Amino acid sequence: MTVDSPHSALTPRVAARAVDLHKTYGSGGAEVRALDGVSIDLLAGQFTAIMGPSGSGKSTLMHCLAALDTPTSGQIVVGDTDLARLRDKALTALRRDQVGFVFQAFNLIPTLTAKENILLPLSLAGAKPDQAWFDTVVDTVGLRDRLGHRPAEMSGGQQQRVACARALVSKPAIVFADEPTGNLDSTSGAEVLSFLRRSVDEFGQTIVMVTHDAIAASYCDRVVFLADGRIVDEISSPDREQILEHMSALQAAAVRGEA
Repeated sequence: MTVDSPHSALTPRVAARAVDLHKTYGSGGAEVRALDGVSIDLLAGQFTAIMGPSGSGKSTLMHCLAALDTPTSGQIVVGDTDLARLRDKALTALRRDQVGFVFQAFNLIPTLTAKENILLPLSLAGAKPDQAWFDTVVDTVGLRDRLGHRPAEMSGGQQQRVACARALVSKPAIVFADEPTGNLDSTSGAEVLSFLRRSVDEFGQTIVMVTHDAIAASYCDRVVFLADGRIVDEISSPDREQILEHMSALQAAAVRGEA
C-alpha cells in the first residue's frame, strides 16, 4: 500500500490497527452485528475518512479503535499497544495521552476559556504544556485573539477549532474526529477541515474522521467505505465526485438488499 503524504516513509508506520473486529449487540433474534469481521490498518501521517450508510458500523468502528467501546471479539492495536491487554486505568491513560478526540458537539467546558479548554487534557494529566507547540497550534488554527473567550462568546466554527486545538495539544499518536463539521455552516466547516488537513501535511498528524459528507471526505488521503458492518471498498486521493459515486452505489445496494 502506498501513501501520497510527503511525510510518509517508504514503509508507512501503522498508527492503529483492527484485526477481524466483531461487535454485536443483543442476542438471539434481536442480535445486531454492528461490526462483522473488520480488518484495517490506519497509517501514520495520513488523513482517513470512514464513510457508509446509516447503520453501517462506521461510528462503532471508530469508538472501538479509540478505546471508547469494547469489541465483542478481534484485536485492536494503537501504536504498539494491544488494547485487550490493558486494564481500565491503563486504558484511561492511553485515551488521555495517545488519542485525541474531536466531536460533532464540540464538548467544550462552558465555564472555561478557549485557552483553558485547549489545555484541559494536559491539566488533567498534571503535565505542563510545550509552549512552542501550543503557540504553533493556536496560530495555525487562528485562535490567538480568542484565547480569553468562553464558548458562549465564540461562533460554532471557532468552538470547533478550539476542540481541534485541544485534540492536538498533547501531541497524540492519532486523532479521531466524529462528524466534526456536522454542526457547522459550509464556511466554518471548510476552516476546520483545512486545519485538519494542515495538521497532517505540516505536523505529520494522523487523523481518522467519520463523516457522511463527501466534501469533508475529499480533504482526506483515503476513504474507507463500510456497509453492514464490513469494509466493502476504499479509494485513495479521492475527489467529491468519486466519493458521491461510491456512496450512491452503496445506497443502491442497500435498497436492493431490502427489496
